[in-house]
Amino acid sequence: MISRITTPLALTLALAASLTACAQAPQPGATQATAAVPAAITDAIANEGTADARAVVADAAGALPPVVVHKNASCGCCTLWVEHMRHAGFQVEVRDVDNVNPIKERVGVPLGKGSCHTAEVGGYFVEGHVPADDVKRLLAEKPDAKGIVVPGMPAGSPGMEVPDGTIQPYTVELVGQDGTTTAFAQHGQ
Repeated sequence: MISRITTPLALTLALAASLTACAQAPQPGATQATAAVPAAITDAIANEGTADARAVVADAAGALPPVVVHKNASCGCCTLWVEHMRHAGFQVEVRDVDNVNPIKERVGVPLGKGSCHTAEVGGYFVEGHVPADDVKRLLAEKPDAKGIVVPGMPAGSPGMEVPDGTIQPYTVELVGQDGTTTAFAQHGQ
């Protein structure tokens, strides 16, 4: 029931339901507050905390495009980054490959800027342990670029967390159409 909402997920779902209700006309016999609340949102409130509920939040907040991640099957930190992206509301398809280099070359990852996995989302590449919020910013701002990259594998970046919570300072770089890079976001400063 919406009146008992206390968790952040449930609050987000309730906000999405409210916005949806405002955008649609009420159905005959329904009140304005409940007329346009999609069944998927009310079901997600009932099942809050599940992966399905998180996907509904992403859809209600403006659907995020799917992410395709190319990685080696044995890469544990890549798997952790995939989970980070899923937790942030992205639907992620994983493609395990023996050699990620041809994919990096195809999408335009500059030499020396590579990491252990390469993702594709919304017409951009995402190379390495980029935080999900930076990916969302990229998708929202839609710069004329090939993608974003975190070169190497900095400690404390998503998927590279360390037990003591230390974050090695790192820069997410925007890769222009000509392959040049500029700072996009700073972390751990």
